[in-house]
Amino acid sequence: VSLLAILTPLLPLQSPLYQNTKERIFLRPNGQGVRLTVKDPRTSEVMPYSQAVRVDNTVYCSGQIGLDPKTMQMVEGIDAQIRRVLDNLKAVAEAAGGTLNDVVRFTVYLTDLKHFARVNEIMAAYLKEPYPARAAIGVASLPRDALVEIDAILVLA
Repeated sequence: VSLLAILTPLLPLQSPLYQNTKERIFLRPNGQGVRLTVKDPRTSEVMPYSQAVRVDNTVYCSGQIGLDPKTMQMVEGIDAQIRRVLDNLKAVAEAAGGTLNDVVRFTVYLTDLKHFARVNEIMAAYLKEPYPARAAIGVASLPRDALVEIDAILVLA
């Protein structure tokens, strides 16, 4: 079951970013894959931001936390959260027509940098060489008391 719907709106904004935008991708809270047409994401029933925005062959993915998209509840523990975050990013990448191996950069936000080694171990199981560039940032807190959040930039062939 697809976790994503590809929405086909474009904001009538003057920004070059929005003028070149091809599609917006939204993670559905109920886990259902539904194709929607939305004239204005600010009034969308889904959420007030895009899970990803594709501009030409580049996909900018919003940060993901360890929310189970079917229950909208946080999974428990750092290992489960890292896996859930990567699974969520994988679903966004696939909905955009790519894979995690198309990621050119990850940014990892951790509430405790001692978990960085676990991020490395788990991430290695999701990716193939050559690995993307990455930054890791220690933060005081994350939404919904998440332990980890990761965002990504993909370049599609």
